[in-house]
Amino acid sequence: MKLAKPLLIVVAALAIAGALAYALIDKPTAPASTFTTLEGKPITLNDLRGKIVLVNFWATSCPGCVKEMPDLIETYNQYKGRGFEVVAVAMSYDPPNYVANFAKTRQLPFPVALDVNGEHARAFGNVQLTPTSFIIDKDGHILEQKLGDLDFAKLKALLDKELT
Repeated sequence: MKLAKPLLIVVAALAIAGALAYALIDKPTAPASTFTTLEGKPITLNDLRGKIVLVNFWATSCPGCVKEMPDLIETYNQYKGRGFEVVAVAMSYDPPNYVANFAKTRQLPFPVALDVNGEHARAFGNVQLTPTSFIIDKDGHILEQKLGDLDFAKLKALLDKELT
C-alpha cells in the first residue's frame, strides 16, 4: 500500500503534463485561400482573421449538404453578429448555374464560392467527400475538421466558448 500513493501521484502528474502538452500543440494553420463568391467578390481567409470561420465544402447533389443548409443558415444568423463567418465552397464538379440557383432559391445569407478547378479542395487536404467542414479560429488555425453532417449543438457550444 505504501507504493500506491507515490504511484498515484506520478500517474496524476503525467496526466497533467500530457494534457498541458496537448493544449500547447500547434493546431494546423488554414491555407491562405482566396475564394471568389458567386458575385465575383474575393474573400481571403486572412481578411477574416479575428472571426471564427466555417469553411463548408458542399455540392447541390449531396443529400447531407442540402439537409444541413437550413441549420447552417440558422446558426449563421444567430452568431454572425458575434464574429462568426461561413464560406460555402461548392465543389468543382457542381455546375455553377446549379450552385447559383440553389443559393438564390434557398436565400443563403453567407458567401457562396465556386471551386472551379478544385484548388480550394486540394489546399484543404484534397477534400473529396461532401459535406466536409473546417472550423478556423480567430488566429487562422484549424480547430476542427468534420467529414459528414455537422453536429449543430456541438458547433453552437464551440461558438459560445470561442466568441466570448
